Amino acid sequence: MKPVPNPEFSHLDPAGHARMVDVGAKPDLQRQAIAEGRLTCARQTIVALRAQALPKGDVLTVAQIAGIQAAKATSTLIPLCHQLALSGVKLDFSVEDDGILIRATVRTNGKTGVEMEALTAVSVAALTIYDMCKAVDKEMSIGGIHVIEKKKE
Repeated sequence: MKPVPNPEFSHLDPAGHARMVDVGAKPDLQRQAIAEGRLTCARQTIVALRAQALPKGDVLTVAQIAGIQAAKATSTLIPLCHQLALSGVKLDFSVEDDGILIRATVRTNGKTGVEMEALTAVSVAALTIYDMCKAVDKEMSIGGIHVIEKKKE
């Protein structure tokens, strides 16, 4: 089924074909996005995490690296997303009694925002924690992934 042309769709050309939006005329600005999400798990999983007693090792360090790599690879994962030179990616974890709050802060100096990179970083960090804890916790869940701040200067 061929898409119906609609001039209001930024990711479709006049013939209805997919395209990446041309941001070449936009000015370079300092841009930042912060996203967060939560992995909910059993209290015993948190106890083991805090004691560094999980069978796969240092979960949060591995998740931090995974989130940073994911932010850098966002354009290869999300169709029509611009490839960006990121100037900074920071992952923070708040370990609570029943889960982990994951927050990613991503920065660039460029023509388009970095909210997709921040969302991707949180998502992949959460998936990494899940993967590293699944042997001891079969009831984990991931949710609430959203942008909490987006700014440009």
